[in-house]
Amino acid sequence: MADTPQISLTPAGAPAQATAPNGDPELAEEVHETIIIGSGPAGLTAAIYAARASLAPILIEGVLDGGPTGGQLTLTTDVENFPGFADGVMGPELIQNMRDQAARFGTRFITEDVTSVDLTADPKTLTTASGLQLRARSLIIATGAKPRRLEVPGEDELWGSGVSACATCDGFFFRDKHVIVVGGGDSAMEEAMFLTKFASKVTVVHRRDQLRASVIMQERAFANERVEFAFNATVSEITGDGGLMNGVVLTDTVTGEQRTLAADGLFLAIGHIPNTWLFDDVLETDEEGYLVVDEPSTATNTPGVFACGDVMDHTYRQAVTAAGTGCRAAMDAERWLAGGGGVTAVAPAVEPATVGS
Repeated sequence: MADTPQISLTPAGAPAQATAPNGDPELAEEVHETIIIGSGPAGLTAAIYAARASLAPILIEGVLDGGPTGGQLTLTTDVENFPGFADGVMGPELIQNMRDQAARFGTRFITEDVTSVDLTADPKTLTTASGLQLRARSLIIATGAKPRRLEVPGEDELWGSGVSACATCDGFFFRDKHVIVVGGGDSAMEEAMFLTKFASKVTVVHRRDQLRASVIMQERAFANERVEFAFNATVSEITGDGGLMNGVVLTDTVTGEQRTLAADGLFLAIGHIPNTWLFDDVLETDEEGYLVVDEPSTATNTPGVFACGDVMDHTYRQAVTAAGTGCRAAMDAERWLAGGGGVTAVAPAVEPATVGS
């Protein structure tokens, strides 16, 4: 299967790995207007807007669990659905451009993880992995969410070389190919139906003998001639050849028997895990662990704390929608700092000329 599409997710050209602390100790001496945690599209957009509002934001770009800075986009290559790039753009390049833009307006970056927060006091206090303590009047949380993994052999090695967690992002690369969708809920059916626009065949693998999806979603999937099902089955291994995925090993959940299934791609649809452990018992979350905001604003249940991106969005999970919520969070923070209303939080540096002066 030499012509299997390769969507390499190697973060070539991505911002540096968050391995060493680089926070300036002098930053601990002042109370900042706003601090942003997270360096994906949501966090960087929030930084751009906050910096242009003269809030002098600090952006902490370490990623929970030791991942690369820049969020999930640094783990993909071609991004073809972000507006403004007619020929597409590499994920790491898009993140670097956004980072450069935020820096241009005065955003200061700290490349290490936040290990604890105290949101009960005013100002709020954040502690980083190196022990640096930062204080801020407002906080924007953009820590994102990560796709739930299978944790089977071959998954890490073939991630981006056939294995994905976003049909909307990567389905196009599998035109006329056979792909697998793992999952049994509405999300899995939506992914499967979307993939039939490109793939010649979609096999849904589900560990039970019945789907969890709504009846209408099941009916749509059952009626699609390109969709077939492997019930009572789990993926035990993902196999590859020459660095590209070429199939899976399925295990029967009833008999324990195993069989191989050739396929060019595999899409996970078993949920996401929001990166919210820092805020356990502090901020309100929904039943799935996502931060709850007071729509249409991005305000959480703690005054001065705002959330944006995939950490509060379990519906869309797209780079462009994350960027949009980052814009909203920065504007909400600015207005909150100003005491509410539509005024700016920081006074202009130049006095206006008035009529008759």
